[in-house]
Amino acid sequence: MYWKLRKTKSVKVCIIATSDKCYENKEWIYGYREVDAMGGYDPYSSSKGCAELVVASYRKSFFNPNDYGNTHNVALSSVRAGNMIGGGDWGENRLIVDCIKALSQNKTILIRNPEAIRPWQYVLEPTSGYLWLGALMYHEGIKFADAWNFGPNDSDILTVKQLVSLVIKQWGDGAYTIDTSSYPHEAQLLKLDVSKAHSLLRWKAIYNVYEAIEKTISWYKNFYSRNSTDLYSFTVRQIEEYIKKAKNKGLAWTQINLNSVNS
Repeated sequence: MYWKLRKTKSVKVCIIATSDKCYENKEWIYGYREVDAMGGYDPYSSSKGCAELVVASYRKSFFNPNDYGNTHNVALSSVRAGNMIGGGDWGENRLIVDCIKALSQNKTILIRNPEAIRPWQYVLEPTSGYLWLGALMYHEGIKFADAWNFGPNDSDILTVKQLVSLVIKQWGDGAYTIDTSSYPHEAQLLKLDVSKAHSLLRWKAIYNVYEAIEKTISWYKNFYSRNSTDLYSFTVRQIEEYIKKAKNKGLAWTQINLNSVNS
């Protein structure tokens, strides 16, 4: 992919999405910043850290900001987010998906790491950040070519057990139990510092975790309803509701004038 990026002259912007798992997790209470060390206890996390190192190396060498406009015209960034929730996700080993599959079959939800803390966020939050970043990079070149975190506010960071309890409440019934089977290592505490995106992109999450869960579960309940409305229209309506709230909050990406980001 990077070779194609170097050889395809029409490409102006490239954003590589990795994960919040890319950081060397020290289980500390602070959110990880974009300048913190990459790493990973397990192969998945390590692979994300490796991807970030590759992106950084290409940005320093082939797409160096100091050479922009001379030897290249590419703005290259990486974005880090995690634990996105939203309707339409059917991936394997995904907490919300596992909850929905169990609840829809009147089965007990099995959770394996109840006290693990994660930065849960509605899927449109980082998506809006990625698209906004891409627009800025396209219009302003390498000014925003860097690494970026996108995540919720600290007040919206919950344990697995708390999230599952809220999902059950929103669904209307159900129960969970702790799965005591042996599983590979998982981080207990992980959150991101998103102050850079707040300050420089004027981006922030607009749904709190309760709204994120409500929007997510309402999509799945609509999916399973015998009187289900058209899922495409329902999904579009959720996107429109999100955009409307973002506009009401005055987020920069809802403004037409791209130059207003630093005004």
